[in-house]
Amino acid sequence: MEFFLQLLIQGLSVGFLYALAALGFVMIFKSSSVLNFAHGELLAIGAFIFLVFSVRLNLPIPIAFLFTLAGTFAMGFVIERLFLRPLIGEALIEVIMLTVGLAAMFKGLLLVIFGGNLFNYPDFLPKALTIEWGAITIPPVYVASFIIGIIFLSIFGFFFKYSSQGIYMRSVADNQPAALSLGVHVRRVFAMSWAIAALVCALSGIILGIMNGINVHDISIMGLKVFPVVILGGLESIGGAIIGGLIIGLLETFTGGYLSTSLKEVIPYVVLVFILLVKPYGLFGLVEIERV
Repeated sequence: MEFFLQLLIQGLSVGFLYALAALGFVMIFKSSSVLNFAHGELLAIGAFIFLVFSVRLNLPIPIAFLFTLAGTFAMGFVIERLFLRPLIGEALIEVIMLTVGLAAMFKGLLLVIFGGNLFNYPDFLPKALTIEWGAITIPPVYVASFIIGIIFLSIFGFFFKYSSQGIYMRSVADNQPAALSLGVHVRRVFAMSWAIAALVCALSGIILGIMNGINVHDISIMGLKVFPVVILGGLESIGGAIIGGLIIGLLETFTGGYLSTSLKEVIPYVVLVFILLVKPYGLFGLVEIERV
């Protein structure tokens, strides 16, 4: 029972990390209907920017954290302005292939600058975050992931549902011409969605780096795990991203704990294939009905 509870808590923490990573993916899709195949590389960029600030420049951790969020937020604007905006109005497949190219370019740049070595952050999480209950011991990083996930998922959930900018994003995702006719600044919405997605990726990349260390290849692969999460929850659903992340995190953790650590890497994609066969729009996705 104690082992089960430990796996449960760890699974929820990993699930919130997946949900946070999926949130940026969903934001881009909701605002522009673009599948961002550079998502994993954005995670890696955020993790390495924090490494530069915290280790190489030796800044205090809170300052390094804020600088990383501000830098990645600005980077999202730059990416949208330089690469995505010129393709507004073009075929969707061209934009998707652009994100594939961006993924290869970002990964190549990171490998040139940092190489393929494993890096570690300094041990800065307070020991007070450790949960000890009988034989159960939950490391600080899982507790921090749980807390950060709840805080930021709540913030972004309220942002999308109640803020004017969030409503603009939803309207642009539903119907760009109608949003334009109502005076919505579509290009500004695109830029904001990429900026927020880059910031969320930085958060996820930092937490992932604290858990497992930072390696360009490993963190980039993390971007692939976003697909089972968002497909399971529904590409258009913020709540679906949260539920999907928790389900995948729990399945991974319990599979690794009770069956095999190798099998846990496969289970998200088993879920992906199953949900595509049974419910292609996900648990909370919207079924599109077109009249001819």
